[in-house]
Amino acid sequence: MNISIKAFEELQTEELYDILQLRSAVFVVEQDCVYQDLDGKDKRALHVIGKKENKVVAYTRIFGPGDYFNEASIGRVVVEQKERKYGYGKQIMEASIKAIQDEYNVDIIKLSAQTYLKNFYTDLGFVSVGEPYLEDGIPHVAMVRT
Repeated sequence: MNISIKAFEELQTEELYDILQLRSAVFVVEQDCVYQDLDGKDKRALHVIGKKENKVVAYTRIFGPGDYFNEASIGRVVVEQKERKYGYGKQIMEASIKAIQDEYNVDIIKLSAQTYLKNFYTDLGFVSVGEPYLEDGIPHVAMVRT
């Protein structure tokens, strides 16, 4: 998997379409969750894109401190269902963490994790903060990496 990091303005039309299609396939269809994915925040984010054979198979969006949370943050973490067995989730997260450190020169990173993925994020150095909560009808927990 090849990983690139782009500002919103740098995304090609087809690339943006592929990102939104992947997010919709997983978050709306697979997880059976109707929610507003196009939330206006993509324009402020940096987009971490994992491609395999020129197809988007993994993705996150990252924010600097104050752009989403008070801390730098990672969101919309997604890997195409049939590609999950290759470790792309870990790769895209490691690239996202490094991008935040390089771009914003900070080490504290916050994310809102679906609770079933808590161990995945714990293995990447995140710890739970606070109680679980529902976000778009799906159990989540806030997690921070310092």
